[in-house]
Amino acid sequence: METHISCLFPEILAMIFSYLDVRDKGRVAQVCIAWRDASYHKSVWRGVEAKLHLRRANPSLFPSLQARGIRRVQILSLRRSLSYVIQGMPNIESLNLSGCYNLTDNGLGHAFVQEIPSLRVLNLSLCKQITDSSLGRIAQYLKNLEVLELGGCSNITNTGLLLIAWGLHRLKSLNLRSCRHVSDVGIGHLAGMTRSAAEGCLNLEYLTLQDCQKLTDLSLKHISKGLAKLRVLNLSFCGGISDAGMIHLSHMASLWSLNLRSCDNISDTGAMHLAMGTLRLSGLDVSFCDKIGDQTLAYIAQGLYQLKSLSLCSCHISDDGINRMVRQMHELRTLNIGQCVRITDKGLELIADHLTQLAGIDLYGCTKITKRGLERITQLPCLKVLNLGLWQMTESEKVSEILPFPSYVGV
Repeated sequence: METHISCLFPEILAMIFSYLDVRDKGRVAQVCIAWRDASYHKSVWRGVEAKLHLRRANPSLFPSLQARGIRRVQILSLRRSLSYVIQGMPNIESLNLSGCYNLTDNGLGHAFVQEIPSLRVLNLSLCKQITDSSLGRIAQYLKNLEVLELGGCSNITNTGLLLIAWGLHRLKSLNLRSCRHVSDVGIGHLAGMTRSAAEGCLNLEYLTLQDCQKLTDLSLKHISKGLAKLRVLNLSFCGGISDAGMIHLSHMASLWSLNLRSCDNISDTGAMHLAMGTLRLSGLDVSFCDKIGDQTLAYIAQGLYQLKSLSLCSCHISDDGINRMVRQMHELRTLNIGQCVRITDKGLELIADHLTQLAGIDLYGCTKITKRGLERITQLPCLKVLNLGLWQMTESEKVSEILPFPSYVGV
């Protein structure tokens, strides 16, 4: 007896449909009644984020999303009131409004008028009209929020951070990229340094302070004292922090990723402070810190040898620094040394001899390397990604001769 797909139980169909991409999930619902019913099973849509253009009224939209169990929404364009979304999806878990430039405090205020206990993730990145007033609403009504993205919301001030510290005690991830009015005072609020006014966000694990130009080493002191659970800290482009601030960070036991990219006042001394502490960093980025040199690599080998990812792009390092580091870095998986123009084939040979677990290396702009060094690098047993952008080949040094398999980019 021949078995046809139409004989499958709805539960089996739903299991099959769950592996389809979002567009195909919608298409199978149009094949027949049986497939439509199976495709509406909540297991098919588990984890899916609906991407919506809210241009005109659609009475069936939110009932359809709820029937499928969809609780994550990204608004691609917002021409209707945000309250339309909140009322239509009372059990929403994630709301992404990134880039909705026309969203205002008034619009957000009309949407958040009562507690929404289900909402865990809110993304307001690049909603440039949002101010501290909206953060007051968020702190009042979104008590269970765990992730808040405010990157590019340039009107946020320390007052807004005080409101967050007062109301969002369950927050685990906060992005304040380019919130340039934020200063040490605001970071103190988050870290619970002003307990009389706000308890603080003491459960924070991920904090992005990229391009917050008013921050100084005092912010790092606040962070080290109050945010003991912090795992990832992004301080890239924070020109006001210095080597002295690294002393505060050097004993944060939970910290495993630190981004100091383009922090102009970080030097070998700052690396020394980090290495002499009790950090167990897995990832460190000091790219474009032009005061970082070979001595930093020696400090890393002494105290940060457990690193799995290290970025040193455009730093003043040489083959000598590589030689001082590689013998201790047995766990390193990713090494970014693009635009380190003093690195030669000798440095690549040292890397190939000792960093045997390396899976990715960036050699973009390393103009002194040749075919000889690259041949050694390509023999690394775990290598999957190699970036060779701006590498100068002679006519006789064809890439096809060097790279025998296609898992390389940027050539």
